[in-house]
Amino acid sequence: MKKILLLCALTFCLADFCFAKEKFKPGPDLQRLADYMTGYFSSEAQALADTDYFDIRLRMQRVWQNRTDGYWLYVEQAVAGYEAKPYRQRVYRVSQIDTDLFQSRIYKIPEPLRFASAWQEKNPLANLTPESLEYKPGTLIILMSKPDGSFVGSTIGKECPSELHGAVYTSTQVMINAEGLDTWDRGYDQNDEQVWGPEKSGYIFKKIENFPLE
Repeated sequence: MKKILLLCALTFCLADFCFAKEKFKPGPDLQRLADYMTGYFSSEAQALADTDYFDIRLRMQRVWQNRTDGYWLYVEQAVAGYEAKPYRQRVYRVSQIDTDLFQSRIYKIPEPLRFASAWQEKNPLANLTPESLEYKPGTLIILMSKPDGSFVGSTIGKECPSELHGAVYTSTQVMINAEGLDTWDRGYDQNDEQVWGPEKSGYIFKKIENFPLE
């Protein structure tokens, strides 16, 4: 797995170049991945079973449908009951690298709170462009499709920097399928000791509602 991730780190730029030159024709696996990722998700069941976890609401909605370089998704996370004030707002670009390899790039939104609840709009983020976003270095997530139809992946090594609670880098692991997604974000210090994030496992988000891709 590590060798594959390192290989992907060297080749994803070439994949971006190919997407830019050719008309966007999503294959069935890329379309399935994007379909799995879009929707309304909740960690309520996990929070009720284990008080170490919060009830988090996650919504991912497709934006900029005319783009030819992958699926762009607006991502919004909030504590249940405080959806009007999300604590995380991002844009993901999901594209394909190889037959069973995919990538998700994460971008920051300028003044994000002005777009709170934008997932409800017919054309979310219509007043923004990809050029106005800030790519977060090291946040690239490489995903592999599995025989059971799921997708698993992670960030690459120590490439994702962090300054939160004394961390120097962040590690993210994800698993995505038709039922929902699991995400495990953790921060590590210079001695590779975990300093923030869940220790037992990641957050388990169950899909509550599908959002159509088209």
